[in-house]
Amino acid sequence: MTVTIRPAEMRDVLALAELIEEIERFYGSTEAQPLDERRAQTEEALFGSPPMVFALVVEDETGDLAGLAAYSFLWPAAGSSHSLFLKELYVRDTLRRQGVGARLMDELRALAAARPGCSRVEWMTDRDNADARSFYKSLGFAEFDGKIVYRVETSTT
Repeated sequence: MTVTIRPAEMRDVLALAELIEEIERFYGSTEAQPLDERRAQTEEALFGSPPMVFALVVEDETGDLAGLAAYSFLWPAAGSSHSLFLKELYVRDTLRRQGVGARLMDELRALAAARPGCSRVEWMTDRDNADARSFYKSLGFAEFDGKIVYRVETSTT
């Protein structure tokens, strides 16, 4: 199957909001945020002023969105440089193991390399996500020990 990888556009907001529910369910969520809220938050995150995040989307042959790579830039990274931080990489199961995820990673690396002062690409995955860990290992990426992730919930109202 032929796919197109391109930056997200305003016309993608609804499809991205729907894809985010699919991602949540993939990770085990049983409750879905109302679509109107997801759509509004997706639009604000990607197209607000300033945008909070950027995304590459995977468009299949029929024009449907079948994956995404959501990322932002973090500063400082090494010295005073910055890094491209991949928050979410997702490809629908119908396109997995066809090189789409590898193409997304290549695109992200190219974006980082083209941005002056961007010294690296970073991301995380859950320790128990064997498929993701195997995927990244197959691309030649090494795992790093030493970081502990903290999270605190905030009110969204």
